[in-house]
Amino acid sequence: MARYHPAAALVVVDVQNDFADPKGSLVVPGADRVIPVINRETAAAREHGALVVLTQDWHPRSTPHFTKDGGDWPVHCVAETWGAELHPDLQSPPETPVVRKGSNGEDGYSGFTMRDTRTGEHVPTMLAPLLQSAGVTDVVVIGLATDYCVKATALDALRLGYATTVLTDAVAACEIRRGDGEAALEELRNAGANVRSSRGG
Repeated sequence: MARYHPAAALVVVDVQNDFADPKGSLVVPGADRVIPVINRETAAAREHGALVVLTQDWHPRSTPHFTKDGGDWPVHCVAETWGAELHPDLQSPPETPVVRKGSNGEDGYSGFTMRDTRTGEHVPTMLAPLLQSAGVTDVVVIGLATDYCVKATALDALRLGYATTVLTDAVAACEIRRGDGEAALEELRNAGANVRSSRGG
């Protein structure tokens, strides 16, 4: 079956200024190189009747997710700031649905679920109901970053029963430790994802 069809969804993860612009607070190496591939995939998905959904980190100014508040990450993607905006090179019509995550201070790695940093409870986003209402069976995950939000989103898609594909040339990794990106892709392969280049058909 073709990658995109009316029962497929393309989930474009966190292509935001703080991750994709050189001036961003948590820039992902190689992000600028994958945006053209993401745009090509988005156009192909729409052409074949697939749903396209964007995810967006959307944090408060203070959250246990940030290092300054006891977490693991520098301040990034604060709601209503330049850093949280979608990258201007990302080609997306204004009517494209956007799923925001982390807006109440949660760890918002996956597009499907967020983790309350106080209780550890996982709470759903609007992504799964959105896909269900559209009759989606197959999910393609691309965007930033391979070793965090892309991986978490794809693993949740698998857990929820979606046939899940990750396109290796449409993702880029943080690589806090060398090899993290490839390790994430291998974890996804082992979990049952179809991990391939966009040129693979």
